[in-house]
Amino acid sequence: MSETCLPEYSNPPIHGARIVDTILGDEELTKEWKSEVAKMANRLRDLRADMVDRLAKLGSTHDWSHITKQRGMFAYTGLTAEMVKEVIEKYHIYMPPDGRISVAGVNSHNIDHVTNAFH
Repeated sequence: MSETCLPEYSNPPIHGARIVDTILGDEELTKEWKSEVAKMANRLRDLRADMVDRLAKLGSTHDWSHITKQRGMFAYTGLTAEMVKEVIEKYHIYMPPDGRISVAGVNSHNIDHVTNAFH
């Protein structure tokens, strides 16, 4: 039997591409989408600044400016693996040992808890 076997290939679902095509193919929907993306980016930027401000008000002498210099949904806090372990055990704020957090997971209901834990 010398049958040639082709590798299996799985096609991704088409519905995601159709949604993108619908939004980007319509000027008004594109404008609305860009506005919503800007709102999300601004929220993350403002959360970063608020965290740094709250840490300063708590009396933290650590330079947290790296938090506001970063972009995106995640931020490296600069916490050591030992500090992360303490934050997990005492405050139940979970993150990998490198101290990366989801900024998108911080909100007005938990920002004090997060900043108190980091302080």
